[in-house]
Amino acid sequence: PERRIRAREGMRVCLQTLQSRIVAGRKGRRMPSYDYLIVGAGLSGATFAREATDAGKRVLVIDRRPHVAGNVCTEEVEGIQVHRFGAHIFHTSSREAWDYMNRFAEFNNYVNSPIAYFRGEVYNMPFNMNTFSRMWGVVTPDEAKAKIAAQIADEGIENPENLEEQALSLVGRDIFEKLVRGYTEKQWGRDCRDLPASIIRRLPCRFTYDNNYFNDRYQGIPIGGYTRMVERMLEGIDVRLNVEYRDLMRDEPDVAARIVYCGPIDEFYDFDLGTLEYRSLRFETEVLDEENHQGVAVVNYTDREVPYTRVIEHKHFEFGRQPKTVVTREYPVSWKPGDEPYYPINDARNTALHEKYAHRADADPKVVFAGRLGGYKYYDMDKAVLAALELARTELGAAS
Repeated sequence: PERRIRAREGMRVCLQTLQSRIVAGRKGRRMPSYDYLIVGAGLSGATFAREATDAGKRVLVIDRRPHVAGNVCTEEVEGIQVHRFGAHIFHTSSREAWDYMNRFAEFNNYVNSPIAYFRGEVYNMPFNMNTFSRMWGVVTPDEAKAKIAAQIADEGIENPENLEEQALSLVGRDIFEKLVRGYTEKQWGRDCRDLPASIIRRLPCRFTYDNNYFNDRYQGIPIGGYTRMVERMLEGIDVRLNVEYRDLMRDEPDVAARIVYCGPIDEFYDFDLGTLEYRSLRFETEVLDEENHQGVAVVNYTDREVPYTRVIEHKHFEFGRQPKTVVTREYPVSWKPGDEPYYPINDARNTALHEKYAHRADADPKVVFAGRLGGYKYYDMDKAVLAALELARTELGAAS
């Protein structure tokens, strides 16, 4: 009996020692708190977060800004949903994207029909029969086609070498001078002769009296704003705002097993291969003590002398009847590191540099890049959602 007691006691001590070693090992390794850390609470990040959470993954979303929804963020001012970072109209021909977003918001029937203002003249956009009738007094599609064809022939450009020549070879002199030149030069900060022809691959002309800017089947604005919609996408998910990725990694290096990074890919790698370039924007927003300032949500200012490219009157996105109105003037500006990046400059230099970063990312087992900044690619909203859904299918399928 004494030998059996000593044997049992020895076994108990061995088990305790083994358990303490396991616990110590776990403490040293610090198991990740989350399966996925998603950097960026915009549409791409929110879509992936929703899909991963619904698949049973533990998810943390962070954003350096004090709000979710990224550049589609809206905030209420005077009872009006204000698009803080420029006009955003959700439009798509994809039933998958439309049905997915309608899970989180009810969309109104807003149709984007902007106008262009050029030195006291007002034109409908996109270029359509209302535009041509206002510009030349033509009435029929054949008259408009003949006018454009004659102007193209007058230019005699067979091999366009820059943006100006490309535009002239597509729509002729009148449309280029009044509706393309000034807006484009403001947008890019360069003369059209100094811009590559590839920027404008086509300038669609519609020979119908139709002011709907988009050809997509589905179009609208989420009632109550985009921020509320993204908040619903992130319901039940841990979100931390005003958080820098590098600060989090310093304080919680084992926070997640895998990272979905929706920030700038060159910033992730400390710009050590070089800095990718962007165009940026500056916004001036004011409340006006009037019910209706310009009669439409978006007016493009196409002459070079006006410093802003467009004026947005936000209440018209939701057919508002508030006694006051809110307008925003949008100014394209040069970008430098530290500024908010908006439009990737996909010229030869930046495309080659991004390919180098993308090649490095392919070899990184812990991180995947997503969204406009991660992919250095301009996305319409529906394309951002669809890309995030495809990434989720790839990631979560592999993870399972």
